[in-house]
Amino acid sequence: MRIRQLTGCAAFIAAQVAALAVAGGAWAQQPEAADPSLDAIRSAASAMVRGSNPERLEVLKSQLDAAGVPYSLHAFEGGNQRTGPMAGNNVVITLGEGDKDIVLTAHYDAAVLRDGAFSHGVVDNAGGTLAVLMAAKALPVSSLKHRIVVVLTDQEELGLIGARKWLEQTDKSRIAAAINVDVAAYGRTVMYGLNNGEASRGLVRDLRVHCAERDVDCVAFPVYPPSEDRVFTAANLPVLSLGIQNPVGARQMWLAFNGGEDNGLRDGFVPDVFQNIHTHEDTLDKLNPADVAAFADFLTQLVVRIDGTQP
Repeated sequence: MRIRQLTGCAAFIAAQVAALAVAGGAWAQQPEAADPSLDAIRSAASAMVRGSNPERLEVLKSQLDAAGVPYSLHAFEGGNQRTGPMAGNNVVITLGEGDKDIVLTAHYDAAVLRDGAFSHGVVDNAGGTLAVLMAAKALPVSSLKHRIVVVLTDQEELGLIGARKWLEQTDKSRIAAAINVDVAAYGRTVMYGLNNGEASRGLVRDLRVHCAERDVDCVAFPVYPPSEDRVFTAANLPVLSLGIQNPVGARQMWLAFNGGEDNGLRDGFVPDVFQNIHTHEDTLDKLNPADVAAFADFLTQLVVRIDGTQP
């Protein structure tokens, strides 16, 4: 996730079906010890904790190879003024058939911190990457009218470069909807943005109905932190940007971004999630595998809904 100052998978693929056993409409709280597949989710996230983004890519590729999931690499020349030219690679998975696409995106790259260290990148965004992969794996693709395209992007942390480079080279006329997932490692409250333009109104409606029918706590942000959804919005494409957090933290974050100067937060207060991401605290202990599994199920059923409502 791209942030500004608040004031101004072998193991995980094997475990996906079991990990998505969330009862009924609401997210039932399941004790982690009762479901060994949750250990596999934690192991998959742990494997992504590496010393560089190319190493994270190699882990992701090995997990997909071991699971027998076909993918392609979309290589691009990226980087920014600070880094200079830098090669990047998006991972693209195509599922099913259809004249139009539903695109699922999450960035797998982690941030370089201010002191030059490399973030563990668990909350931002190994959790989101796993949630998207688990959701895609569980989709009944043969019965969907849309093709599903999963794009795991690189260099989001350098300025949303991976999504922009992919979108420049894809057929945008095929995109019926896009769902971006960023910061999704713990919590059962779904956060989503309302600042993705007129083209996204239908998707927001679908999401709101989905939240209500599944009895999920969802918080709408008039202003939501920027992630790769901004690339789709700039192209006037329908997109949702989603994350999860605990209910108090989600509402504190809402106040920080939308409450103005008199938001009721104490001076200097920083919501919990922003004390973790882009810091040395973005570590494996922040991951809650049961929450990631529940969110993946939420995403799967959301895609099914969108498949039925969008042309």
